[in-house]
Amino acid sequence: MNDQIQWRAGPATGPSVGYLDHARVGPLAPEAAAALGDAALLAGRLDPADLDGLFALGDAARGSAARLLGAEPHEIALAPSTSHGLFSAAAALRGPGTVLVPREEFPANVYPWLRFAGRGGPGVRLLEPDGRRHITPDLLRRHLTPDVVALTVSAVDSFTGHMAPLAALKEILGPDRLLIVDAIQGVGAVPLESDAADILVSGGQKWLRAGWGAALLLIRDRCAGRLGPGIGGWAGAADPFAARHPSPPLPGAAAYGITNPDLSAAAALGAVLDVLADRGGPAAVGARVRATLAALLERARRTGAEVLLDGLGEGERAGIGTFRLPGHDPAALHRALEAAGVITTRRGEWIRLSPHASTPAEATDLFAEALDSFLRRPRPAGAPEPDAARAVGPRTATAGATRTGSTTEGAAGIAERATERATGTPTHTSTPVPAHSDTPRPQEPTCPTT
Repeated sequence: MNDQIQWRAGPATGPSVGYLDHARVGPLAPEAAAALGDAALLAGRLDPADLDGLFALGDAARGSAARLLGAEPHEIALAPSTSHGLFSAAAALRGPGTVLVPREEFPANVYPWLRFAGRGGPGVRLLEPDGRRHITPDLLRRHLTPDVVALTVSAVDSFTGHMAPLAALKEILGPDRLLIVDAIQGVGAVPLESDAADILVSGGQKWLRAGWGAALLLIRDRCAGRLGPGIGGWAGAADPFAARHPSPPLPGAAAYGITNPDLSAAAALGAVLDVLADRGGPAAVGARVRATLAALLERARRTGAEVLLDGLGEGERAGIGTFRLPGHDPAALHRALEAAGVITTRRGEWIRLSPHASTPAEATDLFAEALDSFLRRPRPAGAPEPDAARAVGPRTATAGATRTGSTTEGAAGIAERATERATGTPTHTSTPVPAHSDTPRPQEPTCPTT
């Protein structure tokens, strides 16, 4: 089936053959660009029928998202971004209680919970991942105290590519606790156990290649009774022009809208969701992504590279793989790859690869040739031998911390302490922050830069 996936070639200014950085940002798909153009034409005229057409594009996008996630259309809303959707969820989930947040979560899935912990929301407990970046069912089971009301987790770890076992986590949580999922590194890349998610959020600018401005927000009916209106605005009110405010909220996920969505961005998102369905859906596309990633990582191993979380089983790794070349300057390697036309992300000493289903087969050869060329270069005088760097050892759960004075703390810990100062409400961690880490924090930039 993989060979039958045909991806239309992009414009001449599209991504290079060696673009392997979709976990950072996906170059705009031609179908998304066409949808944006069509929406712009409607917005340029704005006759009554054109305005109706624009809103119909938003409705169509919600329908396409519902089909992808196995949801009802009214369980889907459009948010401006993944972060916005997560803030909507955090604002809607009222206290008392505790939300579990893995300490190594991407910051977009940490700050919403910390911000609302002192503003009527549940408290936050940051979980140390037991020597691994991802949360396991056993770890969750050990920390599932009676006060826990929700777990928030990334469907795919943005640094290692590990897939969270969503169904297993939800089974442990049970029907009375919420599973909240940041799915931006999974939607459009691999199949997800989306049925397990009570709330799921994903923007379109990465694997879906829809650009910025629209994200899908899934809020299942089964958890609506646990949520308040949060930051829902006039667009989420049943009668925004009622004589007295607030008006009751709209039914379903629409209650969490603040204002009208960016309908042009919604059109682009809907277009790529339809393309995903037309090309075999997440199973077919995910098989292609994983096959390409496996080929890239195998080429890296042949050069002596160490792959982060190597040995993950089938279905445990999504479209992201991260490696390092012991004894070699990672910044120099990153520059050499880019000079050869291989676009990646560097986090400290690690290089992250994230190919798309549209990545051509030639990209693997280009990557291998760039690695070989880099390794054939004369080594600078005094540089350590490659084996010497292996003493650093594999990445631990504390890797990714940011040094502060004589101690080391992750971004979540810094935000936690800032929130304590601002609100006077202490947050809680499951274990103390370790005092040392050999690896800088593998954090995504806010803007798509290295």
